[in-house]
Amino acid sequence: MKRRTAYNWCGITVSLLALFGASPAIPQQAGGFSGYAGYNTYGYPGLIDMPSGLSRPDGELSFSSSHFQNQTRNTLTFQISPRLSGSFRYALLYDVSPNVGGPVSDYRFDRSFSVHYRLLDEDQRRPAVAIGLNDFLGTGMYSSEYVVATKTIAPNLRITGGIGWGRLAGIGSFKNPLSILSDSFDTRPGRGSDNGGIVRTNNWFRGDAALFGGVEWQATDKLRLLAEYSSDAYPNEDGTAFDRKSPLNFGLSYAYRPHVVFGLNYLYGSEIGATVTVGLNPLNPPAGAGQDKAPVPVVPRADLAKLGWTPDMLNPNIQAGRLHSALQSEGIRLHGIEVGHRSVTLEIENERYATMPQAVGRTARHLTGLMPPEVDSFVIIPVSAGMRGAAISLRRADMERLEFDADAAWRSYARAQFETVQDGLSPLTGRYPHFDWGFKPYFTPSFFDPDDPVRVDFGLELAAKYEPAPGLVFRGTLRKKLFGNLDESDRTSTSVLPHVRSDFNIYERDGDPALTELTGAYYFKPGKDLYGRVTAGYLEPMYGGLSTELLWKPNNGNFALGLEVNYVKQRDFDQMLGFQDYEVATGHVSAYWDLGRGYYTQVDAGRYLAGDWGATFALDREFRNGWKVGFFATFTDVSFDDFGEGSFDKGLKVTIPLNWVSGQPSTQQYSTVIRPVTRDGGARLNVAGRLYEQTRGLQQSDLRDGWGRFWK
Repeated sequence: MKRRTAYNWCGITVSLLALFGASPAIPQQAGGFSGYAGYNTYGYPGLIDMPSGLSRPDGELSFSSSHFQNQTRNTLTFQISPRLSGSFRYALLYDVSPNVGGPVSDYRFDRSFSVHYRLLDEDQRRPAVAIGLNDFLGTGMYSSEYVVATKTIAPNLRITGGIGWGRLAGIGSFKNPLSILSDSFDTRPGRGSDNGGIVRTNNWFRGDAALFGGVEWQATDKLRLLAEYSSDAYPNEDGTAFDRKSPLNFGLSYAYRPHVVFGLNYLYGSEIGATVTVGLNPLNPPAGAGQDKAPVPVVPRADLAKLGWTPDMLNPNIQAGRLHSALQSEGIRLHGIEVGHRSVTLEIENERYATMPQAVGRTARHLTGLMPPEVDSFVIIPVSAGMRGAAISLRRADMERLEFDADAAWRSYARAQFETVQDGLSPLTGRYPHFDWGFKPYFTPSFFDPDDPVRVDFGLELAAKYEPAPGLVFRGTLRKKLFGNLDESDRTSTSVLPHVRSDFNIYERDGDPALTELTGAYYFKPGKDLYGRVTAGYLEPMYGGLSTELLWKPNNGNFALGLEVNYVKQRDFDQMLGFQDYEVATGHVSAYWDLGRGYYTQVDAGRYLAGDWGATFALDREFRNGWKVGFFATFTDVSFDDFGEGSFDKGLKVTIPLNWVSGQPSTQQYSTVIRPVTRDGGARLNVAGRLYEQTRGLQQSDLRDGWGRFWK
C-alpha cells in the first residue's frame, strides 16, 4: 500500500506539471544536439545515472521522476544562472540500508540537494567542464562530488568523462589525486547518524576517487541513445533493493515535446528503469508576448489644436472626468489630479499591468489626447495603498518624438525625471470610500508527509477590501474547501519547542470554513524615502495581533532597510474568532539588496515565533515578467537536535504571475513555499502587505527595471 501511494504521488505531480510542457523549443543544431545536457535519473544535468559537463537553458524549472527496482527519485531543478543549477530531490526507497552494512529499512523517504556549476564552455578545442556536489545538505546517502567534461565530436555524437568522489567512487576506485595537496584528502570522514540539514565540508572531494564516462548519439530530432560506465556501486541498495551485476547502463531518451521528455533505461545489468521530465522556462511564456490590447496612439499637438478648445473642455472637473473614464478602461484608477497652465500632475493606481511602467506609459498616451495643446509636461505619480512613489516627469514633445523610435524605451527613460514626493494631491471626488469584493478558487498543497508525500485542497475564497480613506485598508478572506485531503493527516508533532507551526495539520483539519485574514492596516509615509505600516487583527491562519513596520527605501538605491515589531497570539485551530493561550513578541530587522540582473538578496535578523533568535538568508531570482524563484535558510539559537528532522528551516519559493499563463494583463500571481519539513524553529509570522513588496514598482530603481514595457 505504501508503494502504491508513492507511485500515485509521482503521477499526480507529473500530470500537474505537464500542463506547462508546451514551452517553445530549445534551439537545436541542424541534425545534432541542442547544446544542452539532458537530465539524468537524479534530475540534474547528466547522462543516465552520471553527470554531464553541460547545463540546461538559463531560467529553466523542471520536475523529473525516475524509477527502477525499489528506487523512485523525484527532483525539482532550477537553472539559477546560465552556469549554476540547484536541485531538490525527494527519494522513495525500499529495502535499503541507510548506513552501509547497517539494518535494512522496509521503506525510506530521503531528501537531498545538489548543485551543478559549469566552469568552462565548450568550444572547438576544449570540452565543457562542470563541477558538482550531491546530497551536501541531507543525511548523506547520495553524498558525492565530481568534476566532469563533455565534448561534441560530431554534430550528433558527444562523449563525457569525469572523476568522482564519495558515492561516485564505488567502482574502480584509486588513490585520491588531490592527496598531492594534503594528506587530509586521503580519508573521507563518515557523516554518522543525524537529522540531516548539516553541511559538512570536511568530506568534500575526500577519500578514494573513480572514473566514469559515457557517450550520446542524437539519432533523430526527438530520439537520443545513451551508454555509460557508472562508478556508483550502490552500496546502500546492492543485494537488498536490487542486484547490481554490471557498471554499464544503456538508455534512450524521447522528446515528446521540447519540455516533455521520456526515458527508458537498462541499468546495472539487471533492471529496467523509466524516467519522465517536464519543464518550463519563465523566459518563454506559453502565450508568447501576451494578449494586451493595443495602446491608444500618441496624439500630436498640431492635430489636437484643430479641435477648437471650448471653456467647458478646459474645465478642470470635466478634464478629470474624461481622464478618469479613459484610464478606467485601461484598468488604471485615477487617484488625484491637478491641472496647471503648462503642466498636469496626476496620481494613478495600477490595477491591471504586471509592471508599473506599462501603466505609466498608457497614462501618458491618454494625456496627449486629452490635455490642451499648451500643456507641455506630464507628472505621473504611482500610488499603492495610499503611499506615493517617485514623481515621473515626462515632456510631451518626447512622447510625440519617440513613439516610433527604434530605441524608444531607453531614450524615454533617459529623458524622464524622477523625484521623491512627500505631500500628495487631494484624492479625486468619489475615490473614497471604496469597497471591493469577489470570489476566486484557491489551491493549497502540502508536501513531504511520509504517510502521503503530496496532499492538496481545492476550494473557493471570498475576499473583500474596504478603503475608507487614503492609506487605510480593511481586508477579510473566508475560505471553504470543496475537496481535497489535507484534513487526512493525523501525524502528531514531536517538537520540543512551542508548537508554533508543527500543528499545521490540525489547522487544516479543523478549519473548514476558515477565516484566514481579517485585518485593518494603515499605510503612511513619515518622511523622505520612509514608509510605515500598522496592521491589527487576524493576521494569518495561525496568528492574530498587532504588526508594525518601518521601511527606508531610497528612490534610486539598490539597498533598503526595514524594522518590524509584532505582538501576536496563537489562533484556535478552527481559524475563526478564538485564541489559544500562547502569545509572543516577535520582530526583525531586514536588509534588502538588489544585486542586479534580476537577483535579490534579503537578510532578516530577530526573534521568531517560538521565541528563538537568529537570521534568515534568502536569494531570489526575479524575471521581468514577474516570475520569482528563490531559496532561503534560517539559523537560530535552537540546536539542530532540538529543531529535529532537517536541523534548520529551509526551502524554496516560487511565484508565478497569472498573466504569464493566460497572456491577459493581470497583477495577480500564485506563490508557494516548498519546505522539506515544517518544524517550529525559525518560524516567522506571515503578514500580508509587507512594505518592501507593497512599494515595489513605485520608485526609480524599480521603474527602471520594467521600463521596457513603457510603450506597450
